[in-house]
Amino acid sequence: MHIAILAHENFPHRAKTALGVLRYADYEVAAVLDRDQAGASVSDFVDDVQDAPIVAGMDDVDDDVDALLIGIAPIGGGFEESWREDVTTALERGCDLISGLHYFLAEDDEFTALADEHGGEIWDVRKPHDDLTVADGVAADLDAEIILTVGTDCSVGKMTTTMKLARDARDAGYDAAVIPTGQTGIMIEGWGNPVDRVVSDFTAGAVEEMLVEKADEHDYLFVEGQGSIVHPAYSAVTCGILHGAMADQLILCDVADRDVIHGYESFEQPPIPTYVDLYENLAAPVSPSTVVAGALNTYGLEDDAARDALDAFEADLGKPATDVIRYGTDDLLEVVL
Repeated sequence: MHIAILAHENFPHRAKTALGVLRYADYEVAAVLDRDQAGASVSDFVDDVQDAPIVAGMDDVDDDVDALLIGIAPIGGGFEESWREDVTTALERGCDLISGLHYFLAEDDEFTALADEHGGEIWDVRKPHDDLTVADGVAADLDAEIILTVGTDCSVGKMTTTMKLARDARDAGYDAAVIPTGQTGIMIEGWGNPVDRVVSDFTAGAVEEMLVEKADEHDYLFVEGQGSIVHPAYSAVTCGILHGAMADQLILCDVADRDVIHGYESFEQPPIPTYVDLYENLAAPVSPSTVVAGALNTYGLEDDAARDALDAFEADLGKPATDVIRYGTDDLLEVVL
């Protein structure tokens, strides 16, 4: 599919959905929409993803685009009215819409009317299916090895670590699959349950359902984690995934040079060993899980600073750690597999 990605005023630093799609999805990206960076290219900012021109709006995108994908995941998942012109332009051209917002585009009267008139489809990735139930508590009995990424905060690299590990495991000859739990993972994989939109009682069940579906098909299941167990807004989602996955192994993800919760700066992050204890102790009464390795996001640091940050993280963690983008996944896969 030939797509454009909307990332106005957020690319690349606050457009993790856009970066995930550029790095891992099978879409051919015609352009990224960011009015602040128009005239540049993706490769001017990030050199290890699919390249594309950055343009001011849909009027600057070629006519053969099949879909417009919302590549931003703002706090709260709301829709910015400044995006409406680009969305309507895309629909008037017959494009599909792919959105991971909490604001469902398919419930916007203007968008649905334009989609009906011009033959486009709207896929609200964060809309769960109607048949979710509570968990049965059976994930620990599945034959597949379950590996869950957990985090010190939001936007630290859990999705990237999950995708990279699963792909590199497959490249090494192992039968591995991703269990997508968030909008970016679902866009990349083409399926999944958006756990942060699921009724609280059904969160663990939504994760368990996907594991049961895939356990007979694969030997290793890499579960995309969400949020953080200490996050003042999103900890409930993190706990639901932790208990629903009943993971055999946990990989703790962190980002360098962050000591407070992003967007909630009055809340300090606890030390890394505290995170390890919190995740393992919370998991234990349901199904014992062990933090076996770590992944540190060192984006934006020079090589020497990145190495120093990783060495400090690894020492605090007491387990092998790497930046999966900068240094690869060999050390982590040796532990996990």
